[in-house]
Amino acid sequence: MTTPEAGTLRARLAPRRRTRWRAQGPVVAVVAAGGALGACARYGLGLVGPTVPDGFPWTTFWTNLAGCAVMGVFMVFLTEVWAAHRLVRPFFGTGVLGGFTTFSTYAVDVRRLVEAGRPGIGLVYLVATPCAALAAVWLASATVRGVLTRRERA
Repeated sequence: MTTPEAGTLRARLAPRRRTRWRAQGPVVAVVAAGGALGACARYGLGLVGPTVPDGFPWTTFWTNLAGCAVMGVFMVFLTEVWAAHRLVRPFFGTGVLGGFTTFSTYAVDVRRLVEAGRPGIGLVYLVATPCAALAAVWLASATVRGVLTRRERA
């Protein structure tokens, strides 16, 4: 038999669980939808520019750089220009750009290059990708900030 306090505790906890899901459900949904869109775009790029088995994976490299540059632009607009809806960042940033960029494929490509007897290219790719990706985010966000600052002065 339950005591009145235990029943009251359950009654208090149940609505919180439902409220949390109602708050997180839309976030999960928009991340999934955005991820599907981004992954489809990445897949399309892979069809247009397939990687040669023992060659440098240019398609993956440029896809990751482009996604990182777009993230830099997006975050400046989202944090400094717009008052966006709470689902915009999870949809576009986590979903679309998370599905579009492919750092897991980057890791597989490094391993593939090493196994194909191209450890030098694999090492260059291993180092160049994160360095170039960080530079792309920084350069894109700095460029957008510069353009916005010049517009405000004019």
